[in-house]
Amino acid sequence: MNKAVIESLTEQRESPQYLQISWAAAITLGFVPGQFYGGAKLNCINTLLTYPSGCHANCAYCGLQKARDIEYSKKNFIRVEWPTVPLEEIIERTASVGHAERLCISQITHPRAVEDTKYVVKKVNEKLSDKLFISILMNATGQRYEDIEDYKRLGVDTLTVALDAATPQLFEKLRGKSMRSPHRWETYWKVLQWCAEVMGDGYVGCHLIVGLGETEREMVEIIQKVRDIGARTHLFSFYPEEGSLMEKEKPCPAPQYRRVQMARYLIDNGLSRYEDMKFNERDQIIDWGVSREVFEEIFSTGKPFMTSGCRGKTTEAACNRPYGDSPVSDIRSYPFKPKRKDLEKIRKQLFDYEMDKAYPDILNPSILRYQ
Repeated sequence: MNKAVIESLTEQRESPQYLQISWAAAITLGFVPGQFYGGAKLNCINTLLTYPSGCHANCAYCGLQKARDIEYSKKNFIRVEWPTVPLEEIIERTASVGHAERLCISQITHPRAVEDTKYVVKKVNEKLSDKLFISILMNATGQRYEDIEDYKRLGVDTLTVALDAATPQLFEKLRGKSMRSPHRWETYWKVLQWCAEVMGDGYVGCHLIVGLGETEREMVEIIQKVRDIGARTHLFSFYPEEGSLMEKEKPCPAPQYRRVQMARYLIDNGLSRYEDMKFNERDQIIDWGVSREVFEEIFSTGKPFMTSGCRGKTTEAACNRPYGDSPVSDIRSYPFKPKRKDLEKIRKQLFDYEMDKAYPDILNPSILRYQ
């Protein structure tokens, strides 16, 4: 790409008149050339508020962390650069993308984020309210109950809270006081509950990242708690982000992610519960709490292994984030329905309990269900 074009797309500008967009969105909207592996299409235009002072938080796994000494507009997020473009142009170009069914506004930790989000929602709804749904990926820190009510009144379809870590201990270690960051587990959980109260079941999401140091049991337990308050989990597989404090860490092992993906799908669709599942001595899932017939029926659809996110008008998950948490050589969250060869690979991963490369001390369990 022309150097001048790259420079113009990474020049620091300010929200709400300007937003950053994911590289996938930049391709979809024609700001940069490119296409997606496997013929995947992006169905959700992901945007991000942007300010010269950047994000005021420090999350150990995030490329946007304030401790990183680089101009904010040039920081990567979810493994890619986020070009900065005018809000009006995003709206205009989104209107012409036939397969776009949702637009998501992601907040960062900044004093103006809440009010600027409301401004963006109003502008998007003026032109696109009949075409697509609007989501907000919220920074829970600093939110008021009244803000949640305002979002719904302004026409936001779904609110999502990025809890990310599965336990209070991991949250504190990776994005709380230990990181000199303003985020608190109690605040995030409270705001998630507010969202469920205001928006209603089916209109609230919770981001969780598998592989930050939790056990499979701990992750499944929090997925169940999220579902019980009326929200659903949007799952991510940890992949080290360049420039973050965790850039040298190993990515989440595929077997661990596959087992949690299956558990999440069963829980979020009311087919099983955490209490029905069984775990081995390493807290790995060995029984998903359903019959062999139900397991095989669900597995064959491939749906548990597709990207989980906010729904679209015609799709189960419009926010399909093509290859956002893995390289295409080892897809973790499929942005399309897995093919037969994909399912064969997934089955092998699902029942691999050794995970020797990442966790050499894990023993093979003596009894495995559904193998």
